[in-house]
Amino acid sequence: MSAPRPGRVVVIGGGIAGLTTAALLARGGALVTLLERHDQLGGRTGTVSIDGFRFDTGPSWYFMPEVFEHAFALLGERIEDHVDLERLDPAYRLFPEPADGGPAEPFDVVGDPEANWATFEAREPGAGEAIRRYTEASTQAYRTALDSFLYTTFARPDRLLTAQILRQTGTLAGLLTGTLADKVAATVTDPVLRQVLGYHAVFLGSSPYRVPALYSLMSHLDLVDGVRFPRGGMYTVIEALERIARKEGVEIRTEADVVSIDIEDARPSLAHPRRSGSARGVRLADGSVIPADVVVSAADRHHTETALLGEHRDLPDPWWEDRGPGISALLIMAGVRGELPELAHHSLFFTRDWPGNFEDILGTGRSTPADGLRVPEAASMYVSRTTASDPTAAPPGHENLFVLVPFPADPSLGGEALERYADRFLDQVGSWAGVPDLRDRVVTRRVVGPADFARDFSAWRGSALGMEHTLRQSAMFRPGDVSSRVPNVLHVGGGTIPGVGLPMCLISAELVVKRMLGETSSHPLPAPLRPGFLAAARPRGVWSESVG
Repeated sequence: MSAPRPGRVVVIGGGIAGLTTAALLARGGALVTLLERHDQLGGRTGTVSIDGFRFDTGPSWYFMPEVFEHAFALLGERIEDHVDLERLDPAYRLFPEPADGGPAEPFDVVGDPEANWATFEAREPGAGEAIRRYTEASTQAYRTALDSFLYTTFARPDRLLTAQILRQTGTLAGLLTGTLADKVAATVTDPVLRQVLGYHAVFLGSSPYRVPALYSLMSHLDLVDGVRFPRGGMYTVIEALERIARKEGVEIRTEADVVSIDIEDARPSLAHPRRSGSARGVRLADGSVIPADVVVSAADRHHTETALLGEHRDLPDPWWEDRGPGISALLIMAGVRGELPELAHHSLFFTRDWPGNFEDILGTGRSTPADGLRVPEAASMYVSRTTASDPTAAPPGHENLFVLVPFPADPSLGGEALERYADRFLDQVGSWAGVPDLRDRVVTRRVVGPADFARDFSAWRGSALGMEHTLRQSAMFRPGDVSSRVPNVLHVGGGTIPGVGLPMCLISAELVVKRMLGETSSHPLPAPLRPGFLAAARPRGVWSESVG
C-alpha cells in the first residue's frame, strides 16, 4: 500500500515561529507554503542596514541556548554549523540613576558567578549569599519549567501532575500566587540589586510588579548560564532557519499579504462541540486564494482573531477588553561617530523610581489595562552596542547603538513626537554614561514606536512583544494553540503558549507539531524527527482530522 498523500499547510507569517513551524511540518511530509507580507523574513527579529551600519531591529539577547539547540536538532541540524556564538563577558553593564545629575557609577555583571556574588556583597552585606541561594532556586524552577510546563500543549493537564511536580506543590503555589517583585524584595534590600533580579519581566512584556514569582527562573539565564551573542547578529538565526526550511521543501512567498482565512461552515461534533467551520485556505490582498488542509497563523493573535477569523474567532471583544497587551517600545537605531567604550555590548539603565516608571507605561499593578498611560521623563532602558563584539556592524571609526525604551502600548505614539522622545532618551544615555556629546555624534538614526508596530505587524495596541505574562495570561491560562471553532486552524508565536521571546516561539512551533500528532506529553519530542513523520502518525491529532 502506498504512503498517504501529504496534506497542504499554509503558514501565515515568516518570523522565527512561522519559519520553524514550516520547516518542521515540511520535514513531516506536508506540502507547506509560508506567506510573509513583507519583503524580508524574520518578523520582529529583523535586520536593517543604514548608511553602512547594521542593526538587529528586535530581540538581541540570546538566552536558553538548549532550546535553540533542540529546535535545530529536531530538523536534523546542529546549530553550531549555522550560528557562531560568543559568550559575552561582561554579560551586561548596569547604570543606576545618578543622584547628583552627573554620570552614573556603573558596575558589570560578568561571566563568573563568584565574582558577581562578591560585587553584590559589596553593595549590600549578605546579598552575595542571598542571591546565590536565589539563583539556585531559579535554576530548579527553570529545570522544572523545561521538564514539565513549557513543552506541553495543555491538551491533557492531568499529565502535568508528575511525582516531581507533586513534590513541589507548595513551592509552586507560592511562585504562582506572589509577584516577582515580592520574591525579590524578600531576597535583597538594595534597590539596584532588586532591579538586577527583576528586569527580566520586561522581556515578558510586563513588569516585576505584575508577573508571577515563577519567573524568578529567568535569573538562571544571565546569572548562572551566561549571555551569548551570535556573531553577525540575531538575524543569522533567521537566515539559518530560512536555509533549512527551503531545504526541507517549504515554498516561501514574501510580499504575500493574507487578509482572511477562508472558512467553510461546519457543524459541531462530539470531538469539537464548539466547531463552527473548517478552514479551506487563505485569501491574499490581491484576491487570490491559496488552498490548505491546515492553516497555522504566526501573525499577531489579536489580528488573527479579529481580522483573519472574523465571526469564527475564539476570543471575542470582551475577552480582549479585560486583558493587557503589555509594553510597547521606542526603538532608536543610531550610528555614532567615534568609540563608545563607556557602554558594554549590553547595558541597562535603571531609574530610582522603578515602580513609577512601570506605572507610567503599564498603569497600576492590576492585570487589566489602565487609562492615563504616559511616556516617562526618565526611563529605565536597554542599550545594545553590538560593535563591542562585532566591529563589522559599523563603518571604521564608528559604533552602532540600539536603544530600547519600554513605552506605553498606544498606537497614537508615532511621527515627529517619537523623534523628540528619541532626543530625550539619547541625551539620558549620554548623561548617565558620561558621553555628554552623544547625540551630537549621531550620524544616522532610525526611530520606531508603537504606531510602527501596529502598522507593520498588526500588533494589538501597538505592543512590542505580545501579550504580557500576568498570571491569567501565562501557562494554561494563555490562549491555546488550536482554534476550538475552526479546529484545523492553529496558532504559533508569542500570542499563544508558552509565551513571548525567541525560545518560547521555537517551543511553540514544536507544540504545533505535537497538536498535529496528538502528542500530549510534557516533554520535548525526540530529535531528530524522522522525515515523513506526519504521514506515519496520521491516525491521531489535527492532521488526521484535517486530511484523513
